Amino acid sequence: MATSQVETVGSGLDKLKLAAAVILLLAGFVAFYSLSAHGGLLRWGSLLLALALAIAIFFTAQPGRDLWGFGRDAWREVGKVVWPTRRESIQMTLYVFGFAVVMALFLWLTDKTLEWVIFDLLLGWRK
Repeated sequence: MATSQVETVGSGLDKLKLAAAVILLLAGFVAFYSLSAHGGLLRWGSLLLALALAIAIFFTAQPGRDLWGFGRDAWREVGKVVWPTRRESIQMTLYVFGFAVVMALFLWLTDKTLEWVIFDLLLGWRK
């Protein structure tokens, strides 16, 4: 029998945390624009404070913890990658460049050949 991975449904508390994070984020934007008569420090401070609180609340909820775990796993996988040496990178770049030049010449020759066949031989437009 095959096993299937079961995804857990978020709890009510997680939904409440996500709603609070969204409300805080919106409140930060509202405060930023409603404090336009005041100094820039107060406007930006209120926006950044609301953003920081919204992020902190988001990362305490299950979707935030899942996102943090995904990022941690992705960073761990990047560490496992065997990156090419400088010599290998230059060689592959030259191969790609050479292939692009050969393909451009092939397409140009094909175009000129079809142009000659259609316009000169079939239609006789050029004399």
